[in-house]
Amino acid sequence: MKHLDRRIFLTLCASVFTLAINTRAPAAADASEQSLQRVEFKVDGVARETLVYAPPTAKTASTPVVFVFHGHGGNSRNTVRSFGMNRHWPEAISVYPQGLNTPGRLTDPEGKKPGWQHSAGAQEDRDLKFFDAMLARLKQDYKVDEKRIYCTGHSNGGAFTYLLWAERGSVFAAVAPSGSAAAQSLPKLKPKPALHIAGEKDPLVKFVWQKATMEAVRKLNGCDAEGKERDKNCTLYSSKTGAPFVTFIHPGGHGFPAEAPALIVKFFKEHPAAGK
Repeated sequence: MKHLDRRIFLTLCASVFTLAINTRAPAAADASEQSLQRVEFKVDGVARETLVYAPPTAKTASTPVVFVFHGHGGNSRNTVRSFGMNRHWPEAISVYPQGLNTPGRLTDPEGKKPGWQHSAGAQEDRDLKFFDAMLARLKQDYKVDEKRIYCTGHSNGGAFTYLLWAERGSVFAAVAPSGSAAAQSLPKLKPKPALHIAGEKDPLVKFVWQKATMEAVRKLNGCDAEGKERDKNCTLYSSKTGAPFVTFIHPGGHGFPAEAPALIVKFFKEHPAAGK
């Protein structure tokens, strides 16, 4: 009986320990989100907002910045959870802007969901102006490392990343668009380190469209025709001009892959801007 009592006691202890672990995990995620600050703007009289994570040293030490743009129909808080730049790179300032309702090019033609302008001049350039306002505020509030400003985003946010590269390219050290194509932005792009994430079975932004964009960027950056394996599903195309291109081609669909944020951070850390 004593044997049985001891076994029951140990089982109960194990259950309590497991419960403690399971209840601590969400708390850690919540703490990460609680460290974000909601920042409001007025851009051409329209209210805009973004979530910002800044490390404690950002006001005194030169600090990298990563802008992260959600897809059409998404929101900044979900982007915090899926990209988690502040978890993967806590030494950097992470910026998660919120889009406004806008017509989608592939879905939501009536514009009932939030997103980003698809080309220069669209929506009166409201999102390019929003980006300018955010960057100006960051430079006002923190000690921004101008050699290490980066941009990433998925789907419509990835397309907006390409648009920012085209229209505000001198700002960024490197970019990492995901699940997107860049037909309209390509003519204005100038060589820059870039990582593109694509799903081979993407039913929305067809892989063939993304492949055409990736090939165009590789040529733009003066990269080697043959790439070398970098990480799982990743290929590095070296560049003699200092603008390497990395492709992360996964076997999935349009969703943002869980392993992508760590790869994006690794790539960004390797590529500060030259000559600033």
